[in-house]
Amino acid sequence: MDIFAKVTKREAVLWGSSIIGYGRYCYQTADKKTHQFMRTGFSPRKQNLALYIMVGFNEFEEQLQQLGKYKTGKSCLYINKLSDVDQHVLSKLIQQSFDEMARRYPIDV
Repeated sequence: MDIFAKVTKREAVLWGSSIIGYGRYCYQTADKKTHQFMRTGFSPRKQNLALYIMVGFNEFEEQLQQLGKYKTGKSCLYINKLSDVDQHVLSKLIQQSFDEMARRYPIDV
């Protein structure tokens, strides 16, 4: 939580029962419905920490090479424990992802 709060300068918000998110953005689906979701966040799960890097990982190859031990999904970064990764690199990754979300979705609702 400390890393996300420091990087995003936003308060934590609970999304559902287990996702802690920072910032918000609006998006519209193909059926023209408008939705809100967090710009970034994480979920402390039993098997790992799931960090939500909403823009995906295509732009972050350099950071990922320096990060440490992790796995990825479409927009999830899975870490078994924080000691498995370089926390400075992790902070930069979260910051760059958060900044890119702000560029794509300039209004933080």
